[in-house]
Amino acid sequence: MSSLRIISYNVNGIRAAMKKGFIDWLKTNPADIICVQETKAHKDNVDYKQFTDLGFYDYWFSAQKKGYSGVAVFTKIKPDHVEYGTGHKVSDDEGRVIQLDFGDIRLINAYFPSGTSGDVRQNFKYSWLDEFLNYLNTLKKTHPKLILCGDYNIAHKEIDIHDPKGNKNSSGFLPDERTWLDKFYVNNWIDTFRIIHLEPHRYSWWSQRFPTVRLQNKGWRIDYISVTENLKNDIVDAEIYPDVKHSDHCPVYLEIRN
Repeated sequence: MSSLRIISYNVNGIRAAMKKGFIDWLKTNPADIICVQETKAHKDNVDYKQFTDLGFYDYWFSAQKKGYSGVAVFTKIKPDHVEYGTGHKVSDDEGRVIQLDFGDIRLINAYFPSGTSGDVRQNFKYSWLDEFLNYLNTLKKTHPKLILCGDYNIAHKEIDIHDPKGNKNSSGFLPDERTWLDKFYVNNWIDTFRIIHLEPHRYSWWSQRFPTVRLQNKGWRIDYISVTENLKNDIVDAEIYPDVKHSDHCPVYLEIRN
């Protein structure tokens, strides 16, 4: 049996990450498929030849607004089909979702909205979440084997955040956001990292406002790779790589048989 090695990574600006050694890290062969979020760039504004020179096919879905949002996938395995967006115009204008088919598996790379800038975006986040869950439920009927990786911008449980009490009113850990994830996982989805790792203090994002926060590991786990229940027995490994530092996030990893 072959397997897919997948990384999901919010790079907080692909050009900034490239200046911090992102390409050198890719040369270490961390995965077959690298899904990145928050590219903050259009393909034409990036030296994308650096990816193709390493043997990656590259697929970009950027926001209409320059320097904002955007997702991309760099893959050594050529997909059978690529789909840009979900048909939800407000989301697609912000370049939030790209989908690739590998055999009977559909891989979805998504950058969930953040609500940290205020009520308008928080409300947008809630409406986006509901719209997206409906989309996934419909998609399951034609593509039953799904992998959803990305920056979900939600810490699910108290174990997923360094200070649950202090952040109970913070966007990303609000009761309604966490309830959405409850609803999502009850609906035949698996949190691949937590299937393997039950230990605390495993995070994928650290605030940049306080430089010592990452050193002290005061973080949040808001980056996930989830799979539909029918892929549960194919999970080989899942991991988080906090020592990889091109961003305020770090990569999360899944190996799955296909």
